[in-house]
Amino acid sequence: MMLQSLPKQFFAALVARAGMASAAGHDVINLGQGNPDMPTPAHIVEALQAAAANPLNHKYPPFRGHRYLKEAAAGFYEREYGVRLEPDSEVAVLFGGKTGLVEVVQCLLNPGDTALVPDPGYPDYWSGIELARAVMERMPLNAENGFLPDYGTISPEAADRAKLMFLNYPNNPTGAVATEAFFRDTVKFAGQHNICVVHDFAYAALGYDGVRPPSYLQTPGAKDNGIEIYTLSKTYNMAGWRAAFAVGNASVIESLNLLQDHMYVSLFGAVQEAAAAALSGPQACVRENLDRYEARRNLLIGGLSELGWKVEAPGGSFFAWLPVPEGYTSQSFADLLLDEAHVVVAPGIGFGEYGEGYVRVGLVSDEARLAEAVKRIAGLKLFAPDRS
Repeated sequence: MMLQSLPKQFFAALVARAGMASAAGHDVINLGQGNPDMPTPAHIVEALQAAAANPLNHKYPPFRGHRYLKEAAAGFYEREYGVRLEPDSEVAVLFGGKTGLVEVVQCLLNPGDTALVPDPGYPDYWSGIELARAVMERMPLNAENGFLPDYGTISPEAADRAKLMFLNYPNNPTGAVATEAFFRDTVKFAGQHNICVVHDFAYAALGYDGVRPPSYLQTPGAKDNGIEIYTLSKTYNMAGWRAAFAVGNASVIESLNLLQDHMYVSLFGAVQEAAAAALSGPQACVRENLDRYEARRNLLIGGLSELGWKVEAPGGSFFAWLPVPEGYTSQSFADLLLDEAHVVVAPGIGFGEYGEGYVRVGLVSDEARLAEAVKRIAGLKLFAPDRS
């Protein structure tokens, strides 16, 4: 019964539709997913190769991960954000950020408990809540408020019921970036209502126009009521490696570690060595990645704007959140682009009720393919160029 109640895997259906179009012989440009298209930097791959040859890594690793990886994560946070972490009590090694996002709900919520969830937001937040038999209270993200939740619109009753809140900045799907002032408001709101904040920092390295996305843990008092989940998937193009960690409140970190004691014997040791090499080694690859995505963003937004499509450039992440033309729903517009232009985008309704009216476009194709996508969309003649 629990499996039947899980939300539909939105991205699986998207992949299936794109696959059908490709199988029919069409040249499909898939901008609907968030899978980094560039390889993992060579020095990280080489660290894995060397570590894989070490017989010590062929044995079970420590249940809670090697201390050197937790030390690397703590060192990374101090270097990048000025946040000091105790490796043994404030860092948990995760099998990818997605796993941690589902696990933390199992740790903190009982059946019937309430979680505050951004809408639109990453659908796997819903999955963890459903598995816990908990209840969602949606926090609308609107353009008028910079796609940040407005805590003043949450009823006092709902706030008092809530035990957990998910946030995600830079944001998937909207591309919004949080401000330090917003995080200060979050710490205050969470403290007033005894809510644990789980900040999904998956796109931490991707802030544009010289803006560096802040860590939630940089905010005074953040560790009193929250954790942050950091994945290496986007920062270092390591999506398939499933290497991530949670940091912050020691009680929540202990809960995650305890749950994982009963599920795993941590990551393959060679992957842990490579992850530590990524966090502690040369960081030029991170800047190169950011520059690449920013160039792609500028090409895409500039090209679509020239068509007369009134779109806003994302402040972060590798997604653009684009309003659909009048007369279309997010799904019907996504269907039109796939059927007529063979361009895949993700309909906003897949991210929640307040995602309706938008489509999400990924920047995970090279500039030539993005330019081709713009050309194909132009061919549909849906927009009137602004000649003023």
